[in-house]
Amino acid sequence: MWRMVLILSLGLYLPAGAEDYRIFKGHGGPIMALAVSEDGSRLLTASFDYSVGMWHIDDDEMPVWLEGHRAAVNAVTFLPGNRAASGGDDFAILLWDLSDATVIHRLEGHGGKISAIQPSPDGNVLASASWDGTIRLWDIESGKNLAVLQGHDGGVNDVVWTNDGATILSASYDGKIIEWDAQAFQPVRTLARHGFGINRLLVDESKGWFSYGAVDGGTRVIDLKSGAELADITLDRRPILALAKSPDGSQIAVGDGEGYIMIVTVENWTITKDFRAAKNGPIWALSFTGTSDAIIAGGISDEAVIWPLDGVDDLPKMAEIKRKFQSNPETLSNGERQFLRKCSVCHTLGASGDRRAGPALQGLFGRKAGSLDGYSYSEAMRSSDIIWSEETVDRLFELGPDHFTPGSKMPMQRITSSQDRADLIAFLKLETDVTKGNE
Repeated sequence: MWRMVLILSLGLYLPAGAEDYRIFKGHGGPIMALAVSEDGSRLLTASFDYSVGMWHIDDDEMPVWLEGHRAAVNAVTFLPGNRAASGGDDFAILLWDLSDATVIHRLEGHGGKISAIQPSPDGNVLASASWDGTIRLWDIESGKNLAVLQGHDGGVNDVVWTNDGATILSASYDGKIIEWDAQAFQPVRTLARHGFGINRLLVDESKGWFSYGAVDGGTRVIDLKSGAELADITLDRRPILALAKSPDGSQIAVGDGEGYIMIVTVENWTITKDFRAAKNGPIWALSFTGTSDAIIAGGISDEAVIWPLDGVDDLPKMAEIKRKFQSNPETLSNGERQFLRKCSVCHTLGASGDRRAGPALQGLFGRKAGSLDGYSYSEAMRSSDIIWSEETVDRLFELGPDHFTPGSKMPMQRITSSQDRADLIAFLKLETDVTKGNE
């Protein structure tokens, strides 16, 4: 019944057989990663808004929010024993107790953003991939760092275990896929070389293949033993940002930067479905549900969507409305253009933060940094003596947050042009005035 209420409230008229279509709404930023529990009952969504949402797929309960990251969350996975792990732009991995949404361990040691995490098949060890060029292995029970695997010449984008837990594969911006001995912590061989960075990786040891998706759109299937190419399923879309394997291993799904999802049958590596899931923006996250009959996707929209694969072409798309930063720049003032490009994903102009990564900006000028009620600031901002003014906002973007507010959550960015900074400040002074009543 709840699904029908949701559908009617959205004004959607869906084709017969599409009753499992669902939208998961509540995040305040793009969806970067997804994970479905082994029994298919729960969904984890990792977002640019610094949070992880835990949803019950088959009922209408509100999500449980896992809060603890200090930057965007890029990776998430379920762990045995009602636990989960997440990794983010804050270089940290958090291990969660899902029974009370608390952090068990905060794993630190990487020197770059966490791009992927995956537990070993026995659930004892967590592998993490980072843009610092390394893979780390962690003991899940204690949180101890067991090993650092080094061998890539660029940021590592993905890491997967083989079925027996003896081997790890990693994919990197250096265009290489490396096979590692998970017990000896040593590289075994380079399995593949691609002319562009490799973003995503899948493996099925029982069937003897692995597949990868690359920056240039290359999507290939390789024999795990010989390294021979089994299939090239590349289409003219780039980059490949997400890969997923169905629970029964019969299908894989491929998501790209142009908003399409491709479904491929493993038996003969033929494309069985290819549909546009997002009208505006990329597909960053993909997962099958507990069966092979439906796919969950996330991207630039603040929502995740389940599509039953039957009749998927007739179902609504994600992100029907463009984000403001996708507006035609010729229709905007320079100040608004700077705000949309630099600030709008993290901040709202009104009084409500809407689960955004940064605090709401209404009443910004004259406000002490780190003082807005209801927002979880870093210790650096809570203890800061900065008062936001034309001068301090100008210095923030002239020097960059890493120099002006070191230790804060703000991403590293600068506006080098003094005129661009002045135009942004003029726009912010007008739009954050408490008398405007923005929401």
